[in-house]
Amino acid sequence: MANDNKDTSVLGHIDGLVKEEEQLYAKQELTDEDRGRLEKIKIELDQYWDLLRQRRALREFGRDPNQAKVRPPDVVEDYEQ
Repeated sequence: MANDNKDTSVLGHIDGLVKEEEQLYAKQELTDEDRGRLEKIKIELDQYWDLLRQRRALREFGRDPNQAKVRPPDVVEDYEQ
């Protein structure tokens, strides 16, 4: 399905962020820059998981998943996983 292709790209982005996060955590010592990047990755992961959930919910209810949008960090930051 065409919509699944878009989900694949969202999942690919999530996968890339997770890999980058793992590489940073694998370092012996984190720099301030590393810690800053980890915080940005955490927020972006929250945003993209939220986007994926939105897309799936829209599709489930017969709506266009392309209506889903990345929400601002202050909206998704405190979501429970």
